[in-house]
Amino acid sequence: MSRPSILSAATTRFGRLEGRSATDLMAQAANAALADAGVPRAQVDGLLCGYATTYPHLMLATLMAEKLGMQPAYAHGIQMGGATGAAMLMLAGDLVRSGRCRHVLVVAGENRLTGQAVDTSIQTLAQVGDPVTEVPNGASVPAYYALLASEYMHRTGLTEADLGSFAVLMRSHAGAHPDAHLREPITLQQVLASKPIASPLRLLQCCPISDGAAAFVVSAAPGPVVLAGAGQAHRHQHLSGLQDVMRSGAADAFERMLRDAGARRGEVDYLAIYDSFTITLVMLLEELGFAERGQAAARLRAGDYASGGPLPLNTHGGLLSFGHSGVAGGMAHAVEAWRQLAGRAEARQIPDRRCAVVHADGGVLSAHVSLLLRRAQSGA
Repeated sequence: MSRPSILSAATTRFGRLEGRSATDLMAQAANAALADAGVPRAQVDGLLCGYATTYPHLMLATLMAEKLGMQPAYAHGIQMGGATGAAMLMLAGDLVRSGRCRHVLVVAGENRLTGQAVDTSIQTLAQVGDPVTEVPNGASVPAYYALLASEYMHRTGLTEADLGSFAVLMRSHAGAHPDAHLREPITLQQVLASKPIASPLRLLQCCPISDGAAAFVVSAAPGPVVLAGAGQAHRHQHLSGLQDVMRSGAADAFERMLRDAGARRGEVDYLAIYDSFTITLVMLLEELGFAERGQAAARLRAGDYASGGPLPLNTHGGLLSFGHSGVAGGMAHAVEAWRQLAGRAEARQIPDRRCAVVHADGGVLSAHVSLLLRRAQSGA
């Protein structure tokens, strides 16, 4: 059977969006994706919905079906941390390939900035830690990643300046995106002088909390982008269960994706890599093999991850600058990859992009999903 297509991809604006509920934002993104795909909502027979911390409904997918005026044959709410969006795309593809669904709407979003206090967000996300040995000791998600950063920097020789350079790149890319949360340029000096959050991570090396939503339509019908392959890996849940910072599971998911797609790493010409913190981005780039250990910053300085380089990286600005509104924050990476492959990235468009890797992680590098997207062949 032919591979499923992604007919459309949409995001709302990210940032402070006063007066908009999580379901309002999801409906906005979903309606935009459906309109762009040209699929009548009566023909959408699958709906996948990511969780929202500001709206913890037990039947969120069914609720969204009602809100959108749909009666799908399959509806499923999913929770997998930051990997949820990529996992939903993987599942949507499987539903289409199996013949269970023909058109699947994938949607997520929340008002994480305006819908809950910052302390509530921090406490909610901290629950990915071990409830006996980690959470009671006051650990937070920034603290978990700071511990990862400390060991990884020690073992590879990466410096705080190396990590900070990725924050600068993401902000530069976000400056070209009208819907990004943070667009004002920053310098490496500003990154290194920003407020310490959890040593060695500073404020500008951590993603902001945002409002926003994203949606896709995955289909058996031909479209501009093909979902060519997918893979997952789950080696641990808690940071204390991670046996080796050099092997979090990212490479396992990536290799499974390549096998599924029948692809080679050398075909990839666009990268959409999860970046909740600068250390997340660096560790993933290196474990996935898009830089040697300790050399990701050197590749950045050589221009390899710039818009004009051989491996453009997160040209929307990533979580670090486009924004992080929960599941939709990770989905925005895939939206940008889709736009680049479909020739729909407007001022950010990079010529002749054919093959993109989307990689997302949930928890503390705990759940990994890799996707391979290809530009559809002309006439396909």
